[in-house]
Amino acid sequence: MNSFSVNNYSAFNTPYSYYNGSYSAPYWQGQQVYYTEPENNGADNAAKTVGLAAMLQALAIGIQKGSQWFAKKLEAGKEFTSSDNVHKIADSMIKRNKLNVTVDYITPQNRARYASNPALYNELEDVAKGQNAFYADQYKLAVAPKSKPSLILHELGHATNTKNPILKLLQKSRRYAVYAPMALLLASKVIGKPQDRDKNFIERNAGVLGFAAFLPTIIEEGAASLKGINAVKHVPKNLLNGALNTNILKRNYLCALATYILAGVGLGIASKQTIIENS
Repeated sequence: MNSFSVNNYSAFNTPYSYYNGSYSAPYWQGQQVYYTEPENNGADNAAKTVGLAAMLQALAIGIQKGSQWFAKKLEAGKEFTSSDNVHKIADSMIKRNKLNVTVDYITPQNRARYASNPALYNELEDVAKGQNAFYADQYKLAVAPKSKPSLILHELGHATNTKNPILKLLQKSRRYAVYAPMALLLASKVIGKPQDRDKNFIERNAGVLGFAAFLPTIIEEGAASLKGINAVKHVPKNLLNGALNTNILKRNYLCALATYILAGVGLGIASKQTIIENS
């Protein structure tokens, strides 16, 4: 998981992602933000701008640390049951939802079987290390680390979501969410500034609008986790061996969802910073 830079919106990658065949985690990129005193504003306005900029940078740092904390909790989290049980639940999930999906549990050794596809092979490096999992709709492939197989249920949840037109639309929206800061900036310039106010609607609400652009991704991620959790209930207990603790599964998936929520907040901050930079 790459960090969120307070100076350049650098590759803020959230873990355990759905990839639409492009193999790039949700991110936004921008240039370093320089805050200068507006030519036509007084000292008070300049001080407010600098203060807001400092506050946004502090929030960005907090988001970075918070996201890293949740990612580490997820990576270190226990498995809710044995890998054999997870495989049976995953097989049941595929059959019950009639999914045309290949499932693979990746290790540093078996990753080599994908060497003929460089893009896929590179993305599997983090999976092999136990730091990622994903569903690639382009290849109808769901992968998870062999060391953390329960993540596959979430990825199969993404595959199941493709059967629902609304959830599939939410999946596709993530590829456009990263453009929210620039889109809001352009829309703000089109609207212009009202004569009776210093800021237009977009300038005042850029942070909320930026977060809203990422909200469909958060909803779809949550839906995928719920499907993975519910899949456990549909497997007859006599087919499973050993204990199952779904509370552990829920806690792990909640940590993953938290990173997406923080990513949405980060996108809101990036949108606000973009407006400030160009105001």
